[in-house]
Parts: sequence; structure tokens; C-alpha cells
Amino acid sequence: MVYPSIPAQRWKRIIPIAFLMYTIAFLDRNNISFAFFGMEKDLGIGSTYAGLAAGVFFFGYMFLQVPGALLAQKWSAKKFIMISLLVWGLLSVMTGFVQNLSQLLIIRFLLGFAEGGVSPATMILLTKWFPLSERARANGYWYLCIPAASIIAAPLSGVILTYLDWRWLFILEGLPPIIFALIWWFFIDESPSKAKWISREEREYLEKTLESEKQEIKKTTGSFKEAIKNRNVIVLLLVFCLLQIGFYGFGLWLPKLIKSVSDGSMMKTSLLTAIPWICAMFGSILNSRHSDKTRDYKWHIAIPILSGGICLLISILAGSSHPVLSIAFLSLCLGFMFCYGVYWSAVTSYLTDSVLSVAVGTFNAIGNLGGFIGPYIVGYLISTTGSFIMGEVFLVVCLVSSGLLAMLLKTKATKEIPVSTNPAEINA
Repeated sequence: MVYPSIPAQRWKRIIPIAFLMYTIAFLDRNNISFAFFGMEKDLGIGSTYAGLAAGVFFFGYMFLQVPGALLAQKWSAKKFIMISLLVWGLLSVMTGFVQNLSQLLIIRFLLGFAEGGVSPATMILLTKWFPLSERARANGYWYLCIPAASIIAAPLSGVILTYLDWRWLFILEGLPPIIFALIWWFFIDESPSKAKWISREEREYLEKTLESEKQEIKKTTGSFKEAIKNRNVIVLLLVFCLLQIGFYGFGLWLPKLIKSVSDGSMMKTSLLTAIPWICAMFGSILNSRHSDKTRDYKWHIAIPILSGGICLLISILAGSSHPVLSIAFLSLCLGFMFCYGVYWSAVTSYLTDSVLSVAVGTFNAIGNLGGFIGPYIVGYLISTTGSFIMGEVFLVVCLVSSGLLAMLLKTKATKEIPVSTNPAEINA
């Protein structure tokens, strides 16, 4: 059955609220990269322990990945995320009161624990609202929250640190999730069947299309045992691990990296730090939209990641002697490597509903260890060598390896699912 004119209210309701929610999460997760400037001195820690403090978040992050996804699937993504908003907001505020390294590590671990289930829960939520023909765009638009948070964090953190200190940075930026929990509760619905604001046509389209897709996917990966034997699933997990090392090793050290190249003031550094994240937004949108048109996940993952690694290498060669060129290629690096929207669309296209929650949680739990490894090893290499060069080279190796692995993906020939031809929806 073809649906000639289906309303697309889900794009205007679900994506913006999910976007704002996770923008706040990344603001609280990554503001430590700006706090490094004062925290290292006040707490008496060097780059190695600063990287450890940034990375230990991801140890805590592992624990609720699978439980969070299962709770979202079996209980309620809406309720689970609302509770998470309240808890991580309080923990973020508490970070502003730590007095030593031990307290900082404990709070960062707990913050990771509180946020850990939010990403898989949101992915489960999106699979209930967006068919495969829309999912790369849906995931891509949602994942714009990461660069958006960094773009907001850069000048905001710069202003706070100019007039206050790193403690106030955590306190002030920890309040939004507590407030937003109320907005989330009133604006998000668990599934089309529970939403009163969508039309009968849109609800019918979603329910029939999503059910048809589930039956098609079930033919190849009907159980978790079959899923983990699937070549593409294994490759995607390895790609994610290396990509996360590159992404978080790059992102969490980006302000200090740019300052080392530009040698500017705190405000100048914060403004320059926003440029790579703007490139990430444009890169994600273009890649996701083109991926939905071609349904070819392999090259929309492999080529961007490889290109990101090459751009980072060129930036290293440019160095501080060519700061404009170096920052330009740092920006292109992030613009290319930020292909998470397509990546998660690929993952969900290979997994049936019965194993999706466990698989997504497992992917996040294992893959996000890269969020610990990347910042920690980069911090260690900075401490031992006195420069960023070896740390950047390490990240180049991880990104190139991730891109090469992605080339091993086998493009999946999927049965065409009838989709809406409504221009408003297609261009969403």
C-alpha cells in the first residue's frame, strides 16, 4: 500500500525535544574539557589525570546501556529518560563542589552511570517513530545535538570562565536538565499508538510500515545469537570502538589543542572551538540525507571516517606554524568523522525488534570504552612528550583503521518498504 499524502508531525514533535534533551546531556558531559584550564591547577592534577577524569565517565556509562535499552523497550523510554535527566543534573551540579581528584573521579563515574541508558533509550524511541527510509535523517538530526552542545558550550563556557571559575561552570550548566525533565514529560509520547497529537493517517502509516520492516529484518537476524554471528554486526561494533576513541580523544581535548595552535585568549579559544562543531553539523546533515536516498550505509560510514583521519593528519603537518590551515583541517576532520546518524541507521537495519534493545545497549557499552581510552591515552601522551603531536597521531591511526574496517561491510539488499511521497515529509 502506498501512502500518497501522510502528515509528518513526528518530525516537528519528537526530533526537536529529543535534540534538546541530548544537547543538554552533552553539555554536561563535555564541559570538563573547558574546566581543564582551571581544574588542573586547583586540584593539583596534570594532563594524564585530567584525561582520566574525562574518560572515567565512560566506565560508569557502560552499566546502564543494556538495562536502559531494555527498560525503554519493555517499560518506558519516556519515564526512564525523565528520571535520568533529574539525576544527572544533580550530579553535574555536585561536580562544582569537588575538592580533590578522588571526589572528581567518583562524581564523573556516577555522571556516566546516570547518563548511560539515555542514548540507547532514545534510539529505541526513534525506532518506534521513524521507518528505515527516514531513520538516517532522524538519527542524523538527533545527533546534531552533539555539535550543537559543543557550539553552545564553547562561548557559554568562555563567558562563565572569564567572569567566574570552573566550579560555577559545572553548577550553572547542571541546572538545565533538572528544568527540562518537566518539558520532556509533557511533550514526548512513547509510541504513535499513545500519541493524541498525530492524525489517523500518520499513525496507520507508521504502524504498518514499521511492522513490515520488522518482519523483513527478522528473516536474517531473528535472535541475538544470530545477530552476533552476522558479519555486518561484528564489523559495525569494531568500527564503533575505534571511531569512539578518535571522536572523544579529539573532542574532549579540542579546546586545549586549538589553544596550543592559536595561542589566543580564553574567549578566542572558545569561539574557535565552535568552528569544527559547526562543520560537524553540516557534515552530518549532508551525509544522512544522501544515505537515506541511496540506502548505502557502507560508503557513507567508511569514506567520511577515512577522510576525517586524513584531515587530522594534514592538520598535524600544518602545526602551529600555519594556525589557520591547521584549524581549517581540524574543522574538516570533525565534519567528516561525525557520521553517527548513518552508523546507527545501519545498526538498526540489521537487527530485529526482539534483539534491538540488547544489541544497541551492548554496542554502546563496548564501543563507548573508546570514550575512556581516547581522552586518557591522549592525555598520557601529552604528559610524556610535552606536545599534542603523538596524541594526534594515535587518533589518526584509530580513525583510519575504523574507516578501513567499515569497507568490509556487505551492503544489504533490503526489500523496498512503501513510503510516503508527501514532499513535506521527504524534505524533513
